[in-house]
Amino acid sequence: MQKLELKSFMQGLIRRNPGQPEFHQAVEEVAEKLIPFINENPKYLDASILERMTEPDRVISFRVTWMDDEGNIRVNRGHRVQFNGAIGPYKGGLRFDKSVSLGTLKFLGFEQVLKNSLTTLPMGGAKGGSDFNPKGKSEAEIMRFCHAFMTELYRYIGKDTDVPAGDIGVGGREVSFMFGQYRRIANEYTGVLTGKNLAFGGSNARTEATGYGSVYFAKEMLAVRNDDFNGKKTVVSGSGNVAQYTVEKLIQLGATVLTVSDRGGFLHDPDGIDAEKLTHIQQLKNVDRVSLGEYVKKDPGATYTEGQRPWGIKTDLAFPSATQNELDEKDAETLITNGCILVCEGANMPSTNKAVKVFEKNKIMYGPGKAANAGGVAISGLEMTQNSMRLQWSFEEVDEKLQGIMKKIHAKCMKYGQEDGWVDYVKGANIGGFVKVADALLAYGVI
Repeated sequence: MQKLELKSFMQGLIRRNPGQPEFHQAVEEVAEKLIPFINENPKYLDASILERMTEPDRVISFRVTWMDDEGNIRVNRGHRVQFNGAIGPYKGGLRFDKSVSLGTLKFLGFEQVLKNSLTTLPMGGAKGGSDFNPKGKSEAEIMRFCHAFMTELYRYIGKDTDVPAGDIGVGGREVSFMFGQYRRIANEYTGVLTGKNLAFGGSNARTEATGYGSVYFAKEMLAVRNDDFNGKKTVVSGSGNVAQYTVEKLIQLGATVLTVSDRGGFLHDPDGIDAEKLTHIQQLKNVDRVSLGEYVKKDPGATYTEGQRPWGIKTDLAFPSATQNELDEKDAETLITNGCILVCEGANMPSTNKAVKVFEKNKIMYGPGKAANAGGVAISGLEMTQNSMRLQWSFEEVDEKLQGIMKKIHAKCMKYGQEDGWVDYVKGANIGGFVKVADALLAYGVI
C-alpha cells in the first residue's frame, strides 16, 4: 500500500469534514506524529487504521424541546459523537455551552479516544452536548432542559454501551438531573453516568481529579530532570474545577501560584495564592459567580487585567487550564523568553499547533492535554468500576490510584517519545494512545 503523506491525508479529511477547524487541528497534531510511525509499521498502514480512527463510529443529533419559566417553548440541538469503541464502552463528557458545535465535539471525541487509551482502562472515546447556555438560567429551567436532553439521549447510552460524564456547563447538579431522568425512563439503577453525587454512586476525588492529575503528570516530568515544585513560580489559567484543584495541589507540593483567570481577564497576585486566598477564589466563582476582579477588593496587592491571559507573567511553570486555543504562538514565545521550563495542559487542546511547535523547538517539557489531563476520565473509569462492584472507595484510595495511573501514562509517553536528551511528549502520547486502539481494530478484522 502507498505510504501516507500528511498533506494529502489532511486534504481528504478537510474535504470530508468542512467547516470544522477544531477537528482539523486536533487530527493534524496527531497525524503529524503518527504518520511516520504508521509508515514504519505496515500492519497499520495496510489496514487503513488512521483513516478508520479519524472517522467517528456514529454521530447522533437530536432536537431538545423544553419550557422556560415564562412558559415559552425553547428549542436547542443536542449531539453525541461516539467516536471509537474498540477498547470499551464509549466514555466522554457532555458540554452545555453556546459555543458547542459538531466540529468542537468531534475534536473532543477524537482526543478522548487517545486519552482514554492512555489511562490503560477499557474505555472508548466519545463526546456530546448542546448549544444550551446554562448561564442566567434558573435551577428549574436547567432541570427541565436536562430532563428533556436525557429523554432524547437515553436510548443511545448504557453502562456497557456509552457512559457520559460532565464537562463545561455540566457539573454534579446537571449530571444528577440527567441521571434521575434516565433512571425514571429506563427503570434501572446502573452506572450510566459518571460525576454523580456521592450519595448515589459518585466517586471520591472525581471533582479534584483533572487538576490533581495534571499536577501529578508535571511532577513526573520534573522528576525526569531530578527537579520538583519547591520554589517554582507558576501561572494557571482558568478558575473552574480544573484550575482550582490544579492550584490546590501545586500549593500543597510547594509551588508559588501567581495567577488564575476567567472569561473577562486574569488575576495576578505577586505574593502568591495560598490556601486561604484559593478559598476566597472558590467563593467568588462557585458561590457568588462573579468576576475575579472582585478579588482585588480584599487583596489590593493583586491586579486584575481585563481582556488578557496570564502568559506574560514571568514564570517557571505554566498550566493552561481554561479552554481550547487559549495559548498561541506569541504567548509561547513570551513564556520561553521569560524562562518557562514546563507547560502542562489541564484543558483540552489549549495550545495552538504553532504554539506547540515553539515548545518543541525550544525542547521544553510540554505535557499535551490528552496525557496530562487524563486524570478526570481515569477517575470516571474508576467510578464505573465502583458502580459495577456496588462499592465506594475512600478519597485516599482513589487519589492513590490516580497517582498510579498518571505514572503509567507518563511512562507510556516516555516509551514512545524518548529522543536524544529530550522527551517529545506529544509524540509519546499520540503513539502510546494509538497503538492499543489500533491493535484492537486489527484483531476485529474489517469492521
